[in-house]
Amino acid sequence: MPRRGQGERVSSAASSPIPGAVPPPPRRRAFLALIGFITIPILVLDQLSKLYIRSHMMLYESIPVIRNFFDITFTQNAGAAFSMFTNLPPWFRGVFLFSLAIAAIVALLVLLAQSDRFTPTSIGFALILAGAGGNLIDRLVRGEVIDFLRVHYYGWNYPIFNVADSAITIGVTLILFAAFFRSDSD
Repeated sequence: MPRRGQGERVSSAASSPIPGAVPPPPRRRAFLALIGFITIPILVLDQLSKLYIRSHMMLYESIPVIRNFFDITFTQNAGAAFSMFTNLPPWFRGVFLFSLAIAAIVALLVLLAQSDRFTPTSIGFALILAGAGGNLIDRLVRGEVIDFLRVHYYGWNYPIFNVADSAITIGVTLILFAAFFRSDSD
């Protein structure tokens, strides 16, 4: 009977903390980690922040945080990012934005399922998934998205946004940086 040499690896089942259990493959492990450590916490933070704003502020109420630069301002957005599509008929806008969000979520889940490790791109996908999910929940529950983060310089305003929008923006930025600065070995 051949003996196991010192350099040989022990089977994965023998090295598992639970006897007889086999650890998940790297792709599933990476997928679960990205969903569990990035997507779900951001989604929860987004929904809790919107719930807090909705229950503690009146619509269009504004609280200055950094004078002439940053306010918490409670608004609702029936359209997409930057109030796009608000002039479309409500039934069409709802169907269109719902379909777009579902398609994006499915595509992002497929892309994340193919990740076998944490990369800027996979982290970006997980952030975008959280943002798309957070805004989709708003549309399904309230019919509109709650926005409350207002960045401005005196009278010059950036469109009011929320945690989900921030996650989408950061995710897209990570993906773009990864695409521009990718090495040949990646």
